[in-house]
Amino acid sequence: MSRPVRVRFAPSPTGPLHIGGVRTALFNYLFAKKNNGTFYLRIEDTDQNRFVPGAEAYIFEALEWLGIAPDETIGKNEKYGPYRQSERKAIYKQYVDELITKGWAYYAFDTPEKLDELRKQAESEGKTFIYNHTIREQLDNSLTVSREKVEERIANGEHFVVRFKTPINEILELKDIIRGEIKFDTNLLDDKVLFKSDGMPTYHLANIVDDHLMETSHVIRGEEWLPSLPLHYLLYKAFEWEAPEFAHLPLILKPIGNGKLSKRDGDKMGFPVFPLEWKTEEGNSMGYRENGFFPEAVVNFLALLGWNDGTEQELFSLEELTQKFDLGRIHKAGAKFDPEKNKWFNHQYLQKQSNERLAESFKGILNKKGITTTLDLIKVVTLIKERAHFVTEFWNLADYFFIAPTTYDEKASKNWKEETPILLTQVRDIINNIEDFTSLNIETLLKEWMTTNEIGMGKVMQPLRLAIVGALKGPHLFDIIELIGKEETKNRIEKAIATL
Repeated sequence: MSRPVRVRFAPSPTGPLHIGGVRTALFNYLFAKKNNGTFYLRIEDTDQNRFVPGAEAYIFEALEWLGIAPDETIGKNEKYGPYRQSERKAIYKQYVDELITKGWAYYAFDTPEKLDELRKQAESEGKTFIYNHTIREQLDNSLTVSREKVEERIANGEHFVVRFKTPINEILELKDIIRGEIKFDTNLLDDKVLFKSDGMPTYHLANIVDDHLMETSHVIRGEEWLPSLPLHYLLYKAFEWEAPEFAHLPLILKPIGNGKLSKRDGDKMGFPVFPLEWKTEEGNSMGYRENGFFPEAVVNFLALLGWNDGTEQELFSLEELTQKFDLGRIHKAGAKFDPEKNKWFNHQYLQKQSNERLAESFKGILNKKGITTTLDLIKVVTLIKERAHFVTEFWNLADYFFIAPTTYDEKASKNWKEETPILLTQVRDIINNIEDFTSLNIETLLKEWMTTNEIGMGKVMQPLRLAIVGALKGPHLFDIIELIGKEETKNRIEKAIATL
């Protein structure tokens, strides 16, 4: 296709943006940037019954946080606006009329009660009711009612819908960039509703008209839209428009078993499926941002759910993803969501952060806990970050730097022997006399003392760590001692001797 690349993300504001939707947005963004094209966002809010206040703002904030904001959208480079379908209402009527005039669509007056009756009747016969060529000419529509009568009924305010008149006895051979050639038998398709008497189009009509008017070159969307492909293709044909190229992305699957990843899976297994926290009266749903994930880590992880560049590389910046992205390397099969791998990515990105930035974040955590400190937070972060997946874990990994232990790990206390108080009293005295209070010097002097007096390392090092930290955990012990300082070290040793 020679036309410029223009792709879109077109979510409905019916709630928080699911991580599957985020991946769709990401793949559209990467494809646009790779091909020097445009990535635009359109809000598809034709179904006003499902509209949820706050959902639209949430979508924009999420994409902004992830670093994949659209080039064009509501209030930004509005070249093809409006970008909200509810504000495009006046546009669609002329296209519906065109389809009716060309014989590609028809008015249908069947009541919901009548259609429900037909469904139940079909079920009782072990069949599925489909409103299509097999039955349409026996129902209440403009194929069976005179034009004058149709106009009269519409003028009288009678409720109607406009249905697409699916052609019969055709095999559609359609191409999908990811899945190759797909065949559809038009005899198995139903006559979808395109337009309702309230003047609102359904998703199918609005989607096609908007994609055409906004000059969309490629439609990259989830595989749940695959069944709609034949109708969309036929609509392009009916309007005599050039269709975009289609690519249907594989599903993101549950971590365990088959099926699409849902909010329930996240709640059950304790991981987020939304980019940002979503608050409702029923309760809050976890968000990646609030759970301490870096946006770069989320983007990297999502990009590899269903795509790879053919190498063993796993860590990609957004720029690298843009350079390497290729729709042809997306898998057809669903991609299983792995919460542990998700955390692994965040751990990798945490290690890449500057210690200054991490220290600033940690300072915010300490402030919330009401802790002020003169300790060098950059040094603290340097010592603990290798063990962390999230900045939010820093407190549990480093609380002993700021608060002396008040309790001591029960299992570790077994290392506290009869001679331990005497040995630690000597350690305290050695520490008290050290002038050059650096980690290396403290370690050297204490080890020299142990060697000279033939004292086993385990007899001193484990009780000393217990006294300083309260448990047998943490980074290099002498680094901790240097940071908390001479007086605090002595106080903690004395307290442990008195307590244990």
